[in-house]
Amino acid sequence: MATYDEHGNDLDRVTQADLDAVTAQLGRQARAVVEIAARCPCGCPAVVRTAPRLPGGTPFPTSFYATCPRLTGAISTLESQGVMAQMSARLLEDEDYAASYRAAHEDYLARRGELGDVPEVAGISAGGMPTRVKCLHVVVAHSMAVGEGVNLPGDEALAMLPPWWENGCCGVVPGAAGADAAEQTTDEESR
Repeated sequence: MATYDEHGNDLDRVTQADLDAVTAQLGRQARAVVEIAARCPCGCPAVVRTAPRLPGGTPFPTSFYATCPRLTGAISTLESQGVMAQMSARLLEDEDYAASYRAAHEDYLARRGELGDVPEVAGISAGGMPTRVKCLHVVVAHSMAVGEGVNLPGDEALAMLPPWWENGCCGVVPGAAGADAAEQTTDEESR
């Protein structure tokens, strides 16, 4: 039987250090984290896998959630450049692309189903799947978590991202590469 904290985090699969890092990255308490699904090159969490229901009972369909602030910032830049609209238009024009995205939707549902059945969100994945690309954060997180070849729009968006980690760690884990520089920048910005 798994051990969970009061926030629904799986303490048998996720370390307290990782939960602390995710909490710092998000600026709020990490909730329902069952796995660190992908890491940045510095070793900090980049994507978490979450339970399909939060501790209070609220359904939470987003199984893969990007947490690294540098990653999410880079993804937001892509969103502001109209990439989602371009991908959504391509879904209407390219049958193979649309079929691939439907398969990504099914994969997302199957992986969420591994964690529990939540009838309120049955058939609903995330990010607009399978008919449109509504959130690049979701499709990139899915790609990072499960690997290349499962979510084509996610793979494409990931390939478009600049190397967000090059300026060092987001600084949430003491001793991680670049953490001291990130802390120094934060200290300087607060002055």
